[in-house]
Amino acid sequence: MTPINTLNTIGLLGGMSWESSLLYYQQINQHIRVALGGLHSAPIILDSVDFSIIAAWQQTNEWDKASIYLSQRAQKLEAAGASCVAIATNTMHKVYDAIASSVSVPVLHIAQPTIAALHDAGIQRIAFLGTRYSMTEDFIRSRFAQAGIDVLVPEATDCDCIHNVIFDELCQGLVRRHSKHQYQHIVSKLTQQGAQGVVLGCTEIGLLLTQNDVDVPLFDTTALHTRALADVVLHGTQPINTLQQ
Repeated sequence: MTPINTLNTIGLLGGMSWESSLLYYQQINQHIRVALGGLHSAPIILDSVDFSIIAAWQQTNEWDKASIYLSQRAQKLEAAGASCVAIATNTMHKVYDAIASSVSVPVLHIAQPTIAALHDAGIQRIAFLGTRYSMTEDFIRSRFAQAGIDVLVPEATDCDCIHNVIFDELCQGLVRRHSKHQYQHIVSKLTQQGAQGVVLGCTEIGLLLTQNDVDVPLFDTTALHTRALADVVLHGTQPINTLQQ
């Protein structure tokens, strides 16, 4: 059995929302338990920020403030001993470059494990669900495009529906059947347009939608990100260095 002090420490920028950060903590540790057994758990430093501050900056398009704020928090995670940092939210990867350049340790981009899974599955066209920012801007979608994956996003009214469910329900711990049906209908429309799989490009959507709810393969960025982070805990940062490039 591997002594706990040989495992690598993950620094999580969380709280955006804390509902999804809870999944990060749980899933990373579940992977470590399966891998090592016994009483092993992952060394994690979690900085859970006040999401209301971040959300206000999003709404007023003050991403520069969020960038500075999260970069400073990332530096504190590194100073506390993190050997890798992860942003536990898709939307705030809009400021990924600033955060990654502010620390000397690797920052595992949330899209990379999903891209690897899509390539393994032979998926070339996806339906992408996320916040309005992630669906309508290219800071996440461009990563998939650069990897040769075509991204389909919902029409404007459907984007509004997805976004509002995330902020008004999922981020507040509310999981409603009606909202699940709305999401299923949106996914169905995108699959009719040729989507071979659906990417849950918001860390809370997995609370609402599972593989049993859709007819095409589902790729949950939260689940794939946490699995990759567990690999970093077990094996070090070498596996993600190439993913950053």
